[in-house]
Amino acid sequence: MTTSVQEQRLRRRFEMWDKNGDGTIDRSDWADEAQRILDSFGESEDSPKGRALTDAYLGMWEHIARQAGVGAGGALGFDRFSQVVEEQLFERGEAGFDQVLRPTISAIADLCDTDGDGQVSPQEFQRWMQAVGTDSATAATAFGRIDTDGDGQLSVEELVTAVHRYHSGELEFSLL
Repeated sequence: MTTSVQEQRLRRRFEMWDKNGDGTIDRSDWADEAQRILDSFGESEDSPKGRALTDAYLGMWEHIARQAGVGAGGALGFDRFSQVVEEQLFERGEAGFDQVLRPTISAIADLCDTDGDGQVSPQEFQRWMQAVGTDSATAATAFGRIDTDGDGQLSVEELVTAVHRYHSGELEFSLL
């Protein structure tokens, strides 16, 4: 069963996707967020990194939509979205996060990694957070909390863990 913190955070995430405020999310909402992130990095959706990010976002949507029984062209209200996320992520734990979220987090990390070192620097992280509507002070604080090994860089592993920690109520910063 979803805790009140998880439900609150899912509602916030749902509302971030539901830009038109119609009470539902659909494929276009996920595609739009991917495009905002690509735009913030000046990356074309037709580039290899752009295609990988778009494919990952839409793959995440398609998985959730399929599990919800609405198909990729359907729409979800909050209650059904919450139920599917509970089943696919929270009840399945790490395995669910790995299957559903890791591809998207990996694609974002690859896009953010503009210097090609396999890590996300504070500056690269800042650009990502601005793309999803987080102010720079919050992004800087989040970076420090997510960088659990203290090396001044974020790995995909640290980012996946951060998303899991956020939804379990252990971290106050939303990445995805």
